[in-house]
Amino acid sequence: MSELKHLAVIMDGNRRWAKDKGLPSFEGHRQGYDKMKEVGQWCIDRGITTLTVYAFSTENWNREEAEVNYLMDLLYKAVTTEVEEFNKRGIRLKIIGTRERLSDKLVKAIAEAEERTKNNDKGTLNICLNYGGRLEIVDAVKRIMAQGVPADQVTEKTISENIWLAGQDDPDLIIRTSGEQRLSGFLTWESVYSEFLFIDKHWPAFSETDLDAAINDYNSRHRRFGGN
Repeated sequence: MSELKHLAVIMDGNRRWAKDKGLPSFEGHRQGYDKMKEVGQWCIDRGITTLTVYAFSTENWNREEAEVNYLMDLLYKAVTTEVEEFNKRGIRLKIIGTRERLSDKLVKAIAEAEERTKNNDKGTLNICLNYGGRLEIVDAVKRIMAQGVPADQVTEKTISENIWLAGQDDPDLIIRTSGEQRLSGFLTWESVYSEFLFIDKHWPAFSETDLDAAINDYNSRHRRFGGN
C-alpha cells in the first residue's frame, strides 16, 4: 500500500502519442480517456483514495473547434454513461472548474453525476474541466468578498475553504506526462507543498509499472514542509 493518498495528474501527450502512431488526434484523446479510467482503478488497488486529473484547461478553448467538441463529448460520456461504474466501484465524482462556456446539457449532467455519486466512499475522482489555477483563486476571492469577510480576517484557511477543491486534502504528488516540466496553471493554490514527478512517456502509454515506480519514488522522499 502507498503512503500517497492524493495523486494529481496532468494527462499530457494524447495528441503526440497519436501522431507518433500515425493516428488521428481524436484517437489519442480516446485512448487517454480509457487510460484515466485504468489509472483510477490502479489507484484504488494501491490505497490512493483521491485522483485529480487535468482534463481541459480554460486555455484549451483555443484549440480547433472539432477537437474541443470531441473532448466535450468525451467528458459528457464520463458524467453520464460511466456513473453506474463509479457507483459500482464506490467512487465519488467531482468536476472542478468554472461552468462558464459549458453547454447547458453538460452542466446538467455534471450536477446529476455529482449528486448520484456523492455518498460513495471508496475514493474520489476530481476531473478538472474548464479549469485554471489563477481563475480558481480569483473565484475564491470573489466568494470571500461576497460573504462580507473583513480583509484583516482573511487567512490561508479562508481561501482554502472557498476554492473549488475545498474540503479535500492537497495533492501529495503531481505527475505530468509527456516530458513537459511545468504545471500550466494546475492546482496553483493546492500544489504549494506537493511533490512533482515529470515523465517522458505520453499519457496513453502510462502503465501500471509507471504508477508503481512513481509511488516508490514518492515513498522514498522526505517531505519537510519547510522544516528540517
